[in-house]
Amino acid sequence: MRCMLFCGVAVSALSAAASADVIVSFSDTFTGFQFSQIAAPGALSGSLTGVSVSATLLASTAFTYADDLCVYIDVLPLSTVGMVQVGGYSALGATQRYFWANGASDVVGTTVIDSVTFLSACDMTTPNLAIWLGNGYGAAGTSGTWTGSITLHGVDAVPAPGALALIGLAGLVARRRR
Repeated sequence: MRCMLFCGVAVSALSAAASADVIVSFSDTFTGFQFSQIAAPGALSGSLTGVSVSATLLASTAFTYADDLCVYIDVLPLSTVGMVQVGGYSALGATQRYFWANGASDVVGTTVIDSVTFLSACDMTTPNLAIWLGNGYGAAGTSGTWTGSITLHGVDAVPAPGALALIGLAGLVARRRR
C-alpha cells in the first residue's frame, strides 16, 4: 500500500507544477498515531497555505472516524511539537490546529471532504520540514483505512535530480512523433 502513496506523490507532483498545488493520492491503513511521510524535506517549494481533503473511510477499528485522517507538518524527526495539525481527534501539540468540517463517523463509506486555510503559512524552505499523513486518533487499538487525495495549496513540487532530464527527453520523443 505504501508504494501507492509514494508513487501517487511523484506522478501528482510532476503534473501539478504549474498550478501551485500538489495533489497526493493515497490508499492506506494507519493505526493510532501512525504516520507516513508524503513530502520529504526539500521536496516542495513555496509556502504551504492550506490543505484540502477528499477521502473515504474503508475500514475502522475502535471508533476511528473518517475525520481522524490527519495531515501533520513537522520538522524531522516526527514529534509532538509540529507546526500544523489538520484532522484527528487527539492533539499532537502543533502550533496551529484545525479540524475537518465533516466525516465525524466510523461507518464504512463515510467521506471527509473539506479545505482548510492556515492562519500562518508554512515556509517550505524551513530546514527538515516534512509533511505527514496518518491516523490522528491515538487511542490504543485504533485503526483506519482510507482512500482519496490530499491537496497541498501554495506549493510546487521540486523535481528530483534527473527528473527534468527525463521530462525533456519525453518532450523530444513526443515532438518526433508529430
